[in-house]
Amino acid sequence: MHQTFVFNNALTDEQRRYFQHYGIIQFKQFIDRATVQEFIREVNRVEHRLLKTQTEKVNGIPLKFGENERGERMIQRLAFTSHYSQTLRDFLKDPRLQLLLELLGPYEGRIGEHEKDGLVVNHYVNTPTSQFKQLGWHTDSPRDLFLGTRIQPMLNVGLHLDDCPQSNGGLRVLAGTHEQSIWKLLFRKKYFIDNQPDPKEVGFDIEAGDLTIHDGRLWHRVQQSPFIGERSRRRVMYIPIITGAYSPKHAESPTPFYHTLGSLKFPKPTFPGGSLWKNWQPGLARFLS
Repeated sequence: MHQTFVFNNALTDEQRRYFQHYGIIQFKQFIDRATVQEFIREVNRVEHRLLKTQTEKVNGIPLKFGENERGERMIQRLAFTSHYSQTLRDFLKDPRLQLLLELLGPYEGRIGEHEKDGLVVNHYVNTPTSQFKQLGWHTDSPRDLFLGTRIQPMLNVGLHLDDCPQSNGGLRVLAGTHEQSIWKLLFRKKYFIDNQPDPKEVGFDIEAGDLTIHDGRLWHRVQQSPFIGERSRRRVMYIPIITGAYSPKHAESPTPFYHTLGSLKFPKPTFPGGSLWKNWQPGLARFLS
């Protein structure tokens, strides 16, 4: 590990085996540079619209705001982006994306355009007032617990809109951890708090137009760029491929608890006998039992 592939309108046996073993796969140049620029223009247009209308949430999902290198307000995490763009809605119907559902086998999957957080755009930029410079170790699966269901199989498909070699930070994974026990899925790392490199982590040399797919149970993080401003910019569109009962969101949908929790600013550990993490671990373990 690490090997890259080219998607030629069908998954090969080699690609399936690779994904099943490592829990992640990278396809080079899934879209061309002209399409990358078209998608960036669409994302910018949606962002401008939501800033102008002072929108704080979309279908119950809070938007994450920060400031760019010029001190201007920006949206650093956009939810349900395709709801505001016919171009992005059309992309979600790309037959090649439908073929990726095979990676969920034997489960039947679907593209969750109207579920979870929909088509998410994460915009990382390293500035003094950025709210999205990095993202600590986590898996995507436990959010199902906060929604009142058991963990369901899912894939997170990332379409990268900027060049991001390993030297510029970006995606890091613990390959193979999608096959870990439920205990290690929940407690191997301190969710979102732990940003420390792991000796076993794998990084990626990513170009704009590349597609990465990872199993929702895989431990991963986003390394902060060592650069400031434009050179640190990293934009990724995340397409959820999910299973389970159909559960679309709408304008009156409540905000899931995990988003409320994520907006809180926790102090340094002050609890007797251990950290905040150690205090909520037993409660979560009881919830799962």
